[in-house]
Amino acid sequence: MLHYLIGPAVGAVIGYFTNDVAIRMLFKPHQAKYFMGIHIPFTPGIIPKEKVRIASSIGKAVSENLMNREVLEKSLLSDEMLEKMNDAIDEFVATQRNNNETIEQFASHYLSAEDIAAMRENTSTSIVKMIADKLQDSQLGENIAHMATEHVMEKTRKSVAGRFGADMLLQPIAQLVEGILAKHINEILSNNSQQMVENLVANESQELMNMTMSKLINGHDEQVAQIKKGIFNAYRVIITEHLPRILQDIDISAIIEQRINEMDMDEAEAIIFDVMKKELRAIVWLGALLGSIMGTINALI
Repeated sequence: MLHYLIGPAVGAVIGYFTNDVAIRMLFKPHQAKYFMGIHIPFTPGIIPKEKVRIASSIGKAVSENLMNREVLEKSLLSDEMLEKMNDAIDEFVATQRNNNETIEQFASHYLSAEDIAAMRENTSTSIVKMIADKLQDSQLGENIAHMATEHVMEKTRKSVAGRFGADMLLQPIAQLVEGILAKHINEILSNNSQQMVENLVANESQELMNMTMSKLINGHDEQVAQIKKGIFNAYRVIITEHLPRILQDIDISAIIEQRINEMDMDEAEAIIFDVMKKELRAIVWLGALLGSIMGTINALI
């Protein structure tokens, strides 16, 4: 009986320790060892010895198979991801409905005072230029002059003088006055539109910055829905059109390869053992099982 027990027991012990040593030799020693100037085989361990090649292979595999355009696009545009975005936007809007902070106070959580001032200045400048250019290029002077003369003529028609045909006599004069008035209005706009618009935009800009977030959101559901739609459209465009360039600029393969090469072997070993602790332990016990089976077969023979 002892003969049949010793064989499997010895085989299990040998299988356990040989697999345990083999796993440890994957990582250790970290440096090549020498005895009397002769290189000791299997030093350094397989992983330290092939670290550069392994880093390159992992980086290439992740870049080509796990973080490529197709995989990321499918994940980032999945129904689950879009639903999460939708919920996040709805949650943000719901929170801001009860937020009594002004727009400027809210922005200060994310931007410095200098950034807010610069943003306000740049926005105001762009708006002022756009409106001023539109005013100068439009027929605003002609329209104002026409409305003014039409108003005077309408009043004349309804007056006592209008009953005697005074409006007909004044019509040629009205046309002449309309042309002169339009010319002067256009000159005034050309010379003063910039300053006029600046004053208007400055006041409106300050009023906007002093508006509370709740007032900005509440009562503007249609605008909020349009902004939300715009966010989703912009997100899709970024993913479908700009993702390849982003991935090319990031170079995931090179980043992973560099990170692995920069790792200390103790750190890399700890990470691998932490991730694959159960699997590596299972290999050790599998060695014990196989050793026990071989020992049993040997005892039976």
